[in-house]
Amino acid sequence: MSNYYSSMINREKRKAKRNRVIRTLVLLFFIGIAVLAYAAYSMLYKANVWLNNKESVSLDIRSGSDWDDVKGFMYTNGLIVQRNTFEWVAKLMKYPDHVKPGHYVITSGMNNRELISKLRSGRQDPVKLVFNNIRTKEDLAGHIASQIEADSASLIKLLSDSAYVSGFGFRPSNILTMFIPNTYAVYWNITPAKFMERMHKEYNNFWNASRVQKLDNIKLSRLEVMTLASIVEKESNKNDEKPDIAGVYMNRLKQNWLLQADPTLVFALGDFTIKRVLNVYKKIDSPYNTYMYIGLPPGPICMPSVASIDAVLNYRQHNYMYFCAREDFSGYHNFAVNQQEHELNARRYQEALNKQGIMK
Repeated sequence: MSNYYSSMINREKRKAKRNRVIRTLVLLFFIGIAVLAYAAYSMLYKANVWLNNKESVSLDIRSGSDWDDVKGFMYTNGLIVQRNTFEWVAKLMKYPDHVKPGHYVITSGMNNRELISKLRSGRQDPVKLVFNNIRTKEDLAGHIASQIEADSASLIKLLSDSAYVSGFGFRPSNILTMFIPNTYAVYWNITPAKFMERMHKEYNNFWNASRVQKLDNIKLSRLEVMTLASIVEKESNKNDEKPDIAGVYMNRLKQNWLLQADPTLVFALGDFTIKRVLNVYKKIDSPYNTYMYIGLPPGPICMPSVASIDAVLNYRQHNYMYFCAREDFSGYHNFAVNQQEHELNARRYQEALNKQGIMK
């Protein structure tokens, strides 16, 4: 009996030992699963973008870029904390095969899943496209190209294409009048053609019923208003004075006088550093020389601001036929009804220029 009981006890001990081993293995298995799950969770959801105290940075992925280009930007700029987890998640989500161009705002503290999901989906952030104080098509193309993916050459090609711009109702010489200075939300990789279409839509929106009615009231076309507004734009940066200046030019147009606008001479000469218009400049034979040719020039001399456009549409009615910059260099002007008053104002300003040593 003792041997029997002894055998039973040994079997029970072996069974208990096996059970302990099994429980230990099961526990280790679940611990391993938990560790792997935590590791996977961390790789997916733990913050992995560090921007060195910046709230956000912009990533511009050009058309034709690949996974190496994206990694290169991230690593060169030190944006990724754990590169191996970033690459693991990217491969898990098959992003290397689905790189999409665009402008993406990356915020501090993003995790790998957030970042890769945004890039893979192509959910780019619009850019705020701003342009103003533009003189020529080349200026416009360069300014736009600095803010979107398209290069200036492709933009210039469209702006200078007579057949293309005629589809919008313009010529290369007056295409600037289609662009209304403002801030526009666009996608960074917008094509030049789509950009032109968007600007034409904004142009039509700008010329609403109220402004069109004012066109009828003052008996000018859109092109004529934009051309006159471009002269007003270069005559003064004082918005409260612009309706008065527009009024002088409207009086001259009605009287069939020469506009004699100095900014048109500067445009004709192409030297925008000129601060003092000399009599010799007035002899240049150009359709933009309003000292030589009556009426408005063939197109705008710059891209006028909304304030200048509205100043023409709402020009102030008065009897002034002349104006001259004030001698205090305040940016404002002295207005005159007749030639005698104007010559006195002009003499004071010329003396002030002489004292400042401004000869051209």
